[in-house]
Amino acid sequence: MVVRQETHPTAGAPTTPPEFREAVASMQSAKLRPEIFCEEMPAPQRIAPFSFALSADVTIDDTDVGTGRIILLHDPAGNDAWDGTFRCVAYARAEIDLDLVTDPMLAEVGWSWLAEALDAHGAAYASMSGTVTRVATESFGGMSDEGGTAQLELRASWTPCADADSDVPDIAPHVEAWGELMCTAAGLPPVPEGVAVMPSRRGQRGNR
Repeated sequence: MVVRQETHPTAGAPTTPPEFREAVASMQSAKLRPEIFCEEMPAPQRIAPFSFALSADVTIDDTDVGTGRIILLHDPAGNDAWDGTFRCVAYARAEIDLDLVTDPMLAEVGWSWLAEALDAHGAAYASMSGTVTRVATESFGGMSDEGGTAQLELRASWTPCADADSDVPDIAPHVEAWGELMCTAAGLPPVPEGVAVMPSRRGQRGNR
């Protein structure tokens, strides 16, 4: 995945620190499944002194079945709520079968997908929190032929942890885990072990 680097410091903020530039570079190096079209999006400017964001769509047979975004926040002074100087904030939404909306285990299972994806990609993290929401839509009257639809939405944040020999966390595995979360929620089977995951032509086209 190749995206244009564009950090967003708030007004009056100092020059972008090298630690944040390094973290963003690792974020840009993430490899996502070919079903994912990922590109840079404007990052929020009031949550932290420095931020960088990506958005993505999951597409199957030219149909978007999932979407999401991930934001990297950085405050060189640290943040007590984060228990660190970096924070990942992620959102994922996917179409699901309407029958699943009433499953009492859906939210718990949906939340477990994130932790499992982070662990599977070797993304060390701490202080994770978030919500899982299920949304069902019914159509009536002249739109009754369209039937009902359902979506699963997950919002989460966590603190990426650096290795013992570094002060800067590697964000690539966190982005890859976020991508896997979106695909799992959309019902895509996991990529078989040993199969290389490379950017798709759609993703490359969108990030030129």
